[in-house]
Amino acid sequence: MVRLIDTDYLVVGAGAMGMAFTDALIDHADVHVTLVDRRHAAGGHWNDAYPFVQLHQASLFYGVASRQLGTGAIQLDGPEAGLQVRARLAEIQAYYDDILHRHFLGTGRVRFLANCCYRETDGRHLVSSLVSGETIEVRVRRRIVDATYLSPTIPATTPAPFDVADGVRVVPINEITRLADAPKRFVFVGSGKTATDGIIWLLGNGVPPDRFIWIRPRDPWMLNREVVQPGAVTALDLASGVMASAAEASSADDMFLRLEAAGIMLRIDRNVTPTMAKTPTMAKWELDLLRTVDRVVRLGPIKKIDRHEIALDRGMIALPAGTLIVHCAASGLTYKPLVPIWGPDRIRLQGIRAGFPCFCAALAGFVEATYDDDRERNRVCPPNVFPDNPRSWAEMQWRGALATRLYGAEPAIAAWANQCALNPARIDPSSASDPAIAAAAARLAAVAGRGLARLAELASVTSG
Repeated sequence: MVRLIDTDYLVVGAGAMGMAFTDALIDHADVHVTLVDRRHAAGGHWNDAYPFVQLHQASLFYGVASRQLGTGAIQLDGPEAGLQVRARLAEIQAYYDDILHRHFLGTGRVRFLANCCYRETDGRHLVSSLVSGETIEVRVRRRIVDATYLSPTIPATTPAPFDVADGVRVVPINEITRLADAPKRFVFVGSGKTATDGIIWLLGNGVPPDRFIWIRPRDPWMLNREVVQPGAVTALDLASGVMASAAEASSADDMFLRLEAAGIMLRIDRNVTPTMAKTPTMAKWELDLLRTVDRVVRLGPIKKIDRHEIALDRGMIALPAGTLIVHCAASGLTYKPLVPIWGPDRIRLQGIRAGFPCFCAALAGFVEATYDDDRERNRVCPPNVFPDNPRSWAEMQWRGALATRLYGAEPAIAAWANQCALNPARIDPSSASDPAIAAAAARLAAVAGRGLARLAELASVTSG
């Protein structure tokens, strides 16, 4: 017999966006929420992450709005002295566990169904346990919230996207901390943050650069971590730099070269124009380490690995004996069609401003709690794309700037956003008259119009 439970909101997915939405919702509305996740704990992909992973951004920008992640301290020494601290895996996992058990469940207004999968059948909302096999029907009084619409894909839970012959050692990045013996050579497969993290970790643990082969189908653009730090002036100057670079750019590639010249963007190889622009942040010390790896293969994605060679899209390379293949080739970001966040059947969490998904999800939770009309909700919170290349990065910036104007013009949202640490552009009311902030705002205003118009052209979108 199927057990019945009742709730106001059924939130599918207890990852970063699901947790941020739920937190803002219950903080601003007297409602009951049922959270469902196929994992055993809150935190989404952090439960499957490689053990040496670290946030690539300041901790303050991540998590939920009501509880700060980390102390917000400035690093006093080391290669990132002067920058804010970045949480490591254990801290992130403990943070989400504390949010779930002490804050959410402690209110009595949140229920967590762990190790469960959700499905809708004939209009019924069913949740089945992966442990007991029990199926529960959830009667939802208000809304279904899909917090998995843009769930990331990671190597630990995604098979390598190429054929592998018997006898070839291929492991996801998670496994390099558990090796029984030292490989003679490492072949890293992937161009993004996961691959760079793995290479930096191995270099830091004494593996010499000449033992790496880096298969990099696309070179990546990275944001300079120094310019993505909490603080109103920093945020305004970053926005000004983006707008100024766009305004003068002859193409999307030229915009990124201008951003590089302005100290905003970084690339590993100065002789190669990157085509990937997911733009995680990176520090210059990390860049220096990555540049010591000389053997970089740019022959496209891998098609097949045999015992003695690797077949790629545009050629072959030898596979030396004793080589370990490290799979970092999951796409990370998920690219799905933009749809209204508030749909007739459910809320689908997506980006709103440029980047910072935790803030975007918290914003959606606040708007759900404080606005009554879906048309108005969708007007002030239009969905935004995740970037993959320079053109789509320009589109994200354009859409995000317009969205920021829309929700920033709403007094209630603006008041909440300027008190929310997750918001990189927040301006605390107590410092709004600061001359430095006023000057930074004036610099942005002087270039914003031309920059926005050119971003729309570079992204091939309609700016009207």
